[in-house]
Amino acid sequence: MKINIDPHSGFCTGVKRAVKLAETEMQEGREVRCLGEIVHNQAEVERLTQSGLSTISSDSVSEIQETNVLIRAHGEPPSTYEKLNAGKNRVIDGTCPVVIQVQKKVKKAYAESLQNNGKLIIYGKNTHPEVNGLLGQIQYDALAVTSPNELEEYDFSHPVYLFSQTTMPVTGYKELQDYIHHKMQKHFPWNEVPLQVFDTICKQVANRIPQLQKFAQEYQVIVFVGGANSSNGKVLYNACKAENPDSYFVSKASELKKEWFENSDSVGICGATSTPNWQMEEIKQEIENLSKNL
Repeated sequence: MKINIDPHSGFCTGVKRAVKLAETEMQEGREVRCLGEIVHNQAEVERLTQSGLSTISSDSVSEIQETNVLIRAHGEPPSTYEKLNAGKNRVIDGTCPVVIQVQKKVKKAYAESLQNNGKLIIYGKNTHPEVNGLLGQIQYDALAVTSPNELEEYDFSHPVYLFSQTTMPVTGYKELQDYIHHKMQKHFPWNEVPLQVFDTICKQVANRIPQLQKFAQEYQVIVFVGGANSSNGKVLYNACKAENPDSYFVSKASELKKEWFENSDSVGICGATSTPNWQMEEIKQEIENLSKNL
């Protein structure tokens, strides 16, 4: 049986950077507390916890005093930094550089919107930490949505500045753009619609979908490895499933089932931007063990 791991899967650059920061700090003997889970992958969180990384919730930010606090790749609103600084904490900023650029663009667009009665809309989940960080840049004066359905009662008679969470699907963003443009045509000439769309989906994440679609077609069975609470993982897994019905989602090796591989000659293993390479290697080893008994 041929078993291969997708070379494009695994940690994105932002997650790699945050994990490396945590590892470096701990290797130098410092206690590190991460604000929220460093990555949406329980196995990786457990590995880093065993190395000494602890996780704290955003609710406790005001209570933390004089310690090392890691900001994960998702980023945080300015208020978080203010509270941490007030507690004389040392902030280790692991915010993804791509997210930092989006935060700056949001602030700039918001300043402009105040001059022309414009509004900001963010394509993303309002409960997602990255979106919370973006909204925090502008005093939460924007609307976060995940589909056009959430804009049915929206007033489109003013300029709109449209942004996206960096990990959202490109197709969904385009659908939202078209919907908003259509609605705004009722208030503005078709060639003068004041809609500014910002290209804020991470290219590394966006490219994963076409790469995975091709990868899923090359194998009889696909095993997608990801954290159960990873938004990015769900999107990428669904992309695999659409191309190959024999695609299965697992968060750990114990979830693999021997019957998935009984009539197959090839298995492709892939994962989310929050899936560590060591975990995909672990899954590969377990599939090899299962295949020996087929």
